[in-house]
Amino acid sequence: MAELKPVLIAGAGPVGLVAAASLVRRGVPVTVLEAGAELSGEMRGSTFHAPTLDMLEALGAAEAMIAQGIVAPRMQYRSRDQGVIADFDFGVLADVTRHPYRLQCEQFKLTRILHGLLLEQPGFALRFGAQVTGCSDQGDHVVATLDDGTRIEGSYAIGADGARSAVRKAAAIEFEGFTWPERFLVLSTPFDFATLIPDLADVSYYADPEEWFFLLKVPGVWRAMFPVPAEVPDEVTLTEEFGRARFGRIIAGRDDYPTRHRTLYRVHQRVAKTYRQGRILLAGDAAHINNPLGGMGLNGGVHDAVNLGEKLAAVWHGEAPAALLDLYDRQRRGVTVEHVQRQTIANKQNLEAKTPEAQQAFRERMAEAAGDPAKAHAYLLGVSMINSLRRAAEIV
Repeated sequence: MAELKPVLIAGAGPVGLVAAASLVRRGVPVTVLEAGAELSGEMRGSTFHAPTLDMLEALGAAEAMIAQGIVAPRMQYRSRDQGVIADFDFGVLADVTRHPYRLQCEQFKLTRILHGLLLEQPGFALRFGAQVTGCSDQGDHVVATLDDGTRIEGSYAIGADGARSAVRKAAAIEFEGFTWPERFLVLSTPFDFATLIPDLADVSYYADPEEWFFLLKVPGVWRAMFPVPAEVPDEVTLTEEFGRARFGRIIAGRDDYPTRHRTLYRVHQRVAKTYRQGRILLAGDAAHINNPLGGMGLNGGVHDAVNLGEKLAAVWHGEAPAALLDLYDRQRRGVTVEHVQRQTIANKQNLEAKTPEAQQAFRERMAEAAGDPAKAHAYLLGVSMINSLRRAAEIV
């Protein structure tokens, strides 16, 4: 019978494995299909917000994550002259979360923690070297097709296979939105900027009309992100000289920081037209992508997976009608459009504000919020994504 088949999950990244963990703990067998020969070691996302850590705690993964990451209790907005515009203390959120801070930890650590936990669970299977190239809804089950022609049956399929999702494409679901003209360059260095910049928070955003940037501390390195104008060729952007020039604008007279990693990528704001088409479901980057300012993409994907896991388990066990999965679409797609896309676009626009009036308005708004505990609490509810989760719970 269809209900006895496992749920197929395309992608063994953090979203796919959180979905797997959420389902397995509710007695639903899963088969994760991962294109790579092993779990990815890419750094990629590295910010985990308070409610995400609360969710990971329920899955048994938070403690190990915290041990391997950096607890960042503060977040700053700064100007190019190193002046602090606003300093926010996540501690004001202690009344609404068990983790009132941002955790800076590379996402590949989470996948390994979850994989280790899942290996001990009955009903969990992971196939490496299994690249999904197609997926079809057969009415009472789904069939995933791999690149070698292998066909695998399941009860439902979750596309957690990234922005270029083969599952989304196979279901002919539109990926609506736009691509920013500029690209983002991330440079990682073991140099400790806190030794040169007084009172530097582990999460610091620098506003500037010509070239904003941010500094983010993760274990062993600082990550610096810069926008790159559309007219600068990729091959120029990835040179040592271009990177040194970017570094040289952080602190006058210094550009000699050793570069451990150098990554250039295009930035999009896109949301799938639907997160559910019959027995095919989308989560994470397969469902939505946004610019990384605010660290909302990875966190939103985890929130998708937890929401979906709860609902899909009820449907799989026959405890709820399949229409419950439409609520997943309404809730998660709804808050992605209402909150995540809007917030990340606003984050970028605030940091790059061009006119003196817009720059001053942003500075005054942030300084006022940081200076008042009640206003800081309200602001951090938004940037930590607690508000988006509350809003999702209101959607019926």
